[in-house]
Amino acid sequence: MDGAFPGMSDKPLVDRSAEAAGVRRLLMLGGSLLFVAALLALFGHAYGGFALIAIFSLLAMVGIAAIFAFALGFVSFASPSADSGIAHRFLDTLDTGTLVVDRKGRILYANRAYGEATGAATPDEVRSLERILAREREGSEVVYRLAGRAGKGEAAHEEFRMERDLAGRPAREPRWYRASVRPVEVASGTAHAWQIADITAERAEQETFFQNLQNAIDYLDHAPAGFFAADAKGRITYVNATLATWLGFDLATIKPYERSVESLLGKDVAAYLVGDADHRPRVIDSALAGFDGRPLPVRLHVDHSLGLEGGVRAIVTERGAEAPDENAVQAAELRFARVFNSSPIAIAALDEEGRVVRANAAFEKLFGRVASGSVAVADLVKEEGRDALRQAMASARRHRAVAASPVDVQVGGDSARALRVYVSGTGTPTDGSRESVILYGVDITEQRTLEEQFAKAQRMQAIGNLAGGIAHDFNNVLTIITASVDFLLLNQRAGDPSFQDLLLIKQSANRAASLVRQLLAYSRRQTMRPKMLNLTDVVADMHLLLKRISGDLVKLERHHARDLWPVMADIGQFEQVLTNLVQNARDAMPDGGTITISTRNVGEPEAKSFGYVEMQEGEFVLVEVSDNGTGMPPEVAERIFEPFFTTKEIGKGTGLGLSMVYGIIKQSGGFIYVDSTPGKGTSFRIFLPRHVPAEALATKTEAGPSGIASLPADSGDLSGTASILLVEDEDHVRAGNVRALKMRGYEVHEASSGVEALEVMEELGGRIDLVVSDVVMPEMDGPTLLREMRGRRPDLKFIFVSGYAEEAFAKNLPEGEKFGFLAKPFSLRELAVAVKQMLDE
Repeated sequence: MDGAFPGMSDKPLVDRSAEAAGVRRLLMLGGSLLFVAALLALFGHAYGGFALIAIFSLLAMVGIAAIFAFALGFVSFASPSADSGIAHRFLDTLDTGTLVVDRKGRILYANRAYGEATGAATPDEVRSLERILAREREGSEVVYRLAGRAGKGEAAHEEFRMERDLAGRPAREPRWYRASVRPVEVASGTAHAWQIADITAERAEQETFFQNLQNAIDYLDHAPAGFFAADAKGRITYVNATLATWLGFDLATIKPYERSVESLLGKDVAAYLVGDADHRPRVIDSALAGFDGRPLPVRLHVDHSLGLEGGVRAIVTERGAEAPDENAVQAAELRFARVFNSSPIAIAALDEEGRVVRANAAFEKLFGRVASGSVAVADLVKEEGRDALRQAMASARRHRAVAASPVDVQVGGDSARALRVYVSGTGTPTDGSRESVILYGVDITEQRTLEEQFAKAQRMQAIGNLAGGIAHDFNNVLTIITASVDFLLLNQRAGDPSFQDLLLIKQSANRAASLVRQLLAYSRRQTMRPKMLNLTDVVADMHLLLKRISGDLVKLERHHARDLWPVMADIGQFEQVLTNLVQNARDAMPDGGTITISTRNVGEPEAKSFGYVEMQEGEFVLVEVSDNGTGMPPEVAERIFEPFFTTKEIGKGTGLGLSMVYGIIKQSGGFIYVDSTPGKGTSFRIFLPRHVPAEALATKTEAGPSGIASLPADSGDLSGTASILLVEDEDHVRAGNVRALKMRGYEVHEASSGVEALEVMEELGGRIDLVVSDVVMPEMDGPTLLREMRGRRPDLKFIFVSGYAEEAFAKNLPEGEKFGFLAKPFSLRELAVAVKQMLDE
């Protein structure tokens, strides 16, 4: 049997947590009773021997009674609690790698995510973090500290950086990990639960934000005007680089809150700032004393609306010895405003109630023109992020610092924009209408869209892997059923009572095989024979068929552009796509309507204009199937391509139709998107890449793609005397195939794995005419077996049988290798035809 791939199961790699604690307690109780009786007998007590016999008799009676009670159903073993099962399943399916070890370092549990993160595919390959990171300096130190904390009964976590990943593979860029540990109580005592997570993407996002924030600070630092801020006690909280340069100070020596306004800017300026609250000037002409003692004539534009009680800010501009030049002051203010407004980060000053006092252009672009301050900023975001934003502003206002964590919110109506907001406090205002919080916002809409699309793609791929694995294993079961029915039909006459029953079984098996092919289509593992097609001709040839499918109540229209580009696709599979889409469109219009099928060329500029992030650049042929039916809500349209998802009534659909369409288009190298509006209709857009015929001529080979030889059906003599080696790890499938080939006269040798097949060939001295091998097997897979055998006998003929498409494994073979392919499930006649054709080549 072609085994399932690692990662498809949600079972843990290692789980040794279950212990027979109850059984141990019973054994201890019985042992204690026996020990007491033995002591009595040993010291000659009068009742010692009698007690020993009585205890043995009692234990025997209890054991017999327990056996009968268990057999009659009066006693049963208790299953784990539902809560324990839920917790266990949660750990098994957790995305974060989780490992539990006891105090001696033995591994009690490891979930699948831990195996994927550390490169462990089997329980024997699972290692603890101490062993994995023993040779990594940064990682080993972190694990050592965490283990020490866990030994003291404390929970802890740390982050570290490595040049390779946890599996030991070199990485294109350094990887960041977060490791955590906490003690947990298990049946055997205290254990340590470790978790490891890859946070490289999170680190990169933080670095991007802080780089943007640093750019904004750089704008302020190198503005053409000086700037300083002081708190309520007159201590300097900020000085920009321009003012520090004018004064001749090293900016690194001006630490916040360590210098006062008087020590840095002189007594005159400090006197102005602490003057009478009703007569404080807004513009101050003064001379600041530089580091070398020379005076620097300046003009201060003071914002003392907060007063010294709540802090003060001022813009400082140079002025000559002559009377101040008003035009120069205005020019400096304009330059500073230009820097502020051109910042790519949304910046706004808010009062204590969260209303806007002033904002830059980027802020107004995101939030709209709210500079009037009549509406609180928190009321402009969507409800799910409103409370978190208010809490962040309150925390920043209390601590006068940047909030520890950003807040993600959404602003806008139907076309909402995602925003990551950071806030910092400026001090407590004297009234409710002055600045108290500075808000910084970064637009992350495109980033969030990419994350959602990536998550959706991963979900679809995971579902596809699961569906493909189920379909693949089910093909082996169908092969056994089909072969067994074929053997029975050989011994039955058409008039026998059981003949019709056997035919019904075979028809049902064929129907099940059709469902399996749909699953394989979704997982992009079905067998396809692409060729160059003109979609206009394909749709025209199908018009009568599609007309019958659409019914009498529905009008079918076709619109084709001229000079349509050719595409490479399997015509049979593409006809299934159109048939399925037209059938779904008909079902969406129970009272009648119009189905429109249109085709046209889409150049690269137009392809970009659609805005589909997943779609690669290039030229495409667009096939659009539209209806004016009931439409779908967004939550349904988002899941429409998932297997077994259907909105139809029970018995009217399997939920595999659109998933099969999705897989066929993806396997053909194209893209499919759905656009639906409830009450107005649905439109499916299929983009198939343009095919340039010259490329096909340059790469065309006699054997076809990947060297796969075609095996046409044959109705002639299917018997033979050749020596055949049959390699199959599924016993029942192998037994049926061996029997079928021996009935045709062949000499058949069998092997259950690639390694065993090499041994059989060695024993036979290489006298094998044909090898029929499964693809996925333990120890050695089919492609590896082909390379080994062709290395010894280059002319050896080979046929692969598998439930997957040949492209799924042919790419792993050396270029130019030629072989036959037979897709599971297959009948005994199909196997005989494939063998006969390959031997006759």
